Amino acid sequence: MIYIGGGLLAIVLISLGLSRLKPAAPTVERATVWIDTVKRGPMIRQVRGLGTLVPEEIRWIPAASEGRVEQILVLPGTEVKADTVLLELSNPELEQTALEAELQLKAAEAGYTDLKVRLRSQLLDQQALVATAEARQKEAQLRAEADRELAKDGLTSMMNLKISEAQSEEMGIRLKIEKERLEISAESFEAQLAVKQAEVDQQRALYLLKREQLRALRVTPGLNGVLQQMEVQVGQRVTPGTMLAKVAQPDKLKAELRIAETQAKDIMLGQPAMIDTRNGVIEGKVTRIDPAVQNGTVTVDAALIGPLPKGARPDLSVDGTIELENLADVVFVGRPAYGQSDSVVGLFKLEAEGDSAVRTPVKLGRSSVNTIEILDGLQPGDRVILSDMSQWDSVDRVRLN
Repeated sequence: MIYIGGGLLAIVLISLGLSRLKPAAPTVERATVWIDTVKRGPMIRQVRGLGTLVPEEIRWIPAASEGRVEQILVLPGTEVKADTVLLELSNPELEQTALEAELQLKAAEAGYTDLKVRLRSQLLDQQALVATAEARQKEAQLRAEADRELAKDGLTSMMNLKISEAQSEEMGIRLKIEKERLEISAESFEAQLAVKQAEVDQQRALYLLKREQLRALRVTPGLNGVLQQMEVQVGQRVTPGTMLAKVAQPDKLKAELRIAETQAKDIMLGQPAMIDTRNGVIEGKVTRIDPAVQNGTVTVDAALIGPLPKGARPDLSVDGTIELENLADVVFVGRPAYGQSDSVVGLFKLEAEGDSAVRTPVKLGRSSVNTIEILDGLQPGDRVILSDMSQWDSVDRVRLN
């Protein structure tokens, strides 16, 4: 009985001890995890995004008037000059209206010339009347002076003197009236010519418009570049505003980068950027930030500084990195797979012997592309696992094999 009781007591004690033991830590292959060491020093904050090279200047060429595509002279991919004819349109109605506008302009110009001649003739007639009135006024004045001298000597009657003076006064009034008529005629002359000139200018503007529309049937790009797209086909009918072709300058490119909306909040104009074209890296500078978010990304334009590497062309896929700021002295580590800036996460910190790791709460600060700031929980020299350890969320310790 003593032996039996002792055996039962031993079993109970062993069971109680085993129940209080912690479960064994799971084993993780060291080669399958990413381990990094916490450091102190300068850290450059960056954001990265994919994008494409696009021309800085793109010109869509619209149809200036209605017409039918008669001939396409240049195919996409061809270098063109500003005056290169890309395609030709036809519009018989426009040709007819342009001819009518030209004839109406010539008729208006002829009418202006005719009116100017007639008004000039009328003005000369009025000037002749003024000259006649001046002569008669002068004659009457001389006669009155002569009669006045004769009257002093008693050689003529006072009646004749008064008649001469009255005629001289009448001729003076008539001269004044004729001069006023001349001034009015001159003002009327200018006013009538101004009205006729306005009609001529109106007809000339209409003719120039029709001539420009007629000239626009021979479509030119207006700038040097490369024809990228031809949007119409021979025989197609187009209306004003229809896009006919697309021309871009391939030697003036910029990068359009798509940055995740969570990382774009610190991007500002003028920040430096590095654009990787797979054939070389080009320095750049942020020139535009799209205020809208599309599909979770923000479009950022970066102007390219320096010569383009070989193979750089529009629509080429690139990888861009934008430098946000340079932190002089911070504690940082490689960016964990599941860590976000300004958050607290649990990272497995390796123990001194290096064969096991313990979960440690870590407060993260500002982040970069490959690194993140440590605000609390780790010290320089600590080693942590940065790989995704979500499958070990239920344990606080792992062993490294």
